[in-house]
Amino acid sequence: MNVLEEVRQHQEHLIGLRRNFHRHPELSWNENRTQRVICRELDELEIPYETVCNTGVIAVLQGSNRGPVIGLRADMDALPITEKSGAEYASQTPGVMHACGHDCHVAMLLVAARILKAHESELHGTVKLIFQPAEEVIEGARFMCALPQLADVQRIFGIHVWIDLSVGTFSVEPGPRMASADNIYLTVRGKSAHGAQPHQSADAIVAACGVVSALQTVVSRNVNPLEPAVVTIGTIAGGTSSNIIANEVKLSGTVRSFCPDVRDAMENRLKEVCCTTAQAYGTTCDFEYRRCTPATINEAASTEIAQKAVAQLFGKEAMVHLEKTTGGEDFAWFLERIPGCYLFVGARNEENGRCWPHHHECFDIDEKALVNGTAVLVQIGLSAGV
Repeated sequence: MNVLEEVRQHQEHLIGLRRNFHRHPELSWNENRTQRVICRELDELEIPYETVCNTGVIAVLQGSNRGPVIGLRADMDALPITEKSGAEYASQTPGVMHACGHDCHVAMLLVAARILKAHESELHGTVKLIFQPAEEVIEGARFMCALPQLADVQRIFGIHVWIDLSVGTFSVEPGPRMASADNIYLTVRGKSAHGAQPHQSADAIVAACGVVSALQTVVSRNVNPLEPAVVTIGTIAGGTSSNIIANEVKLSGTVRSFCPDVRDAMENRLKEVCCTTAQAYGTTCDFEYRRCTPATINEAASTEIAQKAVAQLFGKEAMVHLEKTTGGEDFAWFLERIPGCYLFVGARNEENGRCWPHHHECFDIDEKALVNGTAVLVQIGLSAGV
C-alpha cells in the first residue's frame, strides 16, 4: 500500500478534525467534547474502545497475524491562553487555546486509526490507540500508564508537531529528548522585628536571598558539567510592610535534568543547601521536592523502528538533528515502563507565518505537518509488529 497516498485521500477530513478541535479547546481533565468527538469517529469506524480516566479513550485494532502489542498515543488538552492567531478556525472558548498542537495529535491519530482499520487484517499483532488527557498539567500519562488495559503494551510511540522544525522534516533520535520536570517549594521561617531594629530579628527575606544564591551553586559545583541541569526559582513572596522585618518567605521553582542519577542527586543536594543556608542566617527552611515527570528517554530499538518508518515514507534525508530540550513531557511516564520512542514532526513555515513558538497566543502550524505525522503513525502501526 502507498501510505502517503492513502493519507492524502483523507486530508480534507484530517484538516477538518484538527480545526474542529482547535475551535473547541478544553483544559486538562475537562476534555469532554473532545472525548465525544473521538468516540463518534471510532463508532463510525466500528473500532472497539473504552473510556478511561474520565476523559481518556483507549481503542484496539486486532491484526490477523501474530505479533506484539504496540501503543500509539495522542494527548488531548489545551492551555489557558487567549488566542490571537486570527485564524478563521481560532478558539471559540474564551481564555483557552490549543497552543501546543494537541489538536493536531488527536486528529492525526484518528485518521491513522481510519487507515489502519481498513488494513486491520494486514496488521501483525495489536495496535492500541491511546487518547490521553491532561498532559499540560503533567498528570494524564501517569494515570493512564498504570491502567490494566495497557499492561500488555510492548512498545509505545508518540509524536509531537514541532514548530522549531521545518515542515517536511523529522527528529527521531535515541536517548534523552526532553528533561525531567520537577518542582520545589520552600518556606523560610525567621523572627520578625521592627525594621529599625534588625538585631532583634531573624530576617527571613535576607535568608531567602541567601538560599536563592546558594541554590545556583548546585548545578555549577555539584553536577558534572557534561550533564545539563537547571534550577530556577520562579516565585518569591514575603513581608507585609516596609518597616517590618519578615518572619516568613515562600519560594517555588523548577528543576530540570536528563539523567536519572543527576535527578536523584539534585533532590538530595537542593534540600541540604536550602536547609543549611537558612540555618546559617538563624532561620529554618521547610523544603518540598515534588517529582512531576521523568525525562523523556527514547529506547534504541523502538527509535530504529520509527526511523525506518520515516525513511520509508520520506527518505533518510528528512530526518534532522534536534537538540534535546529542557521542556518536560509526561509521555515520559510511559517510556519509564514501556520501551518506546517520542518523535518530532516539523510544522514550521515562515513563508505563511507558521513560526510562533509553542504556548504563544499566535501559535499555529503548517497543516502539511498533519499529513506527514499521520503517515508516520500509520507506517509504525503497519511495521512495528513485523
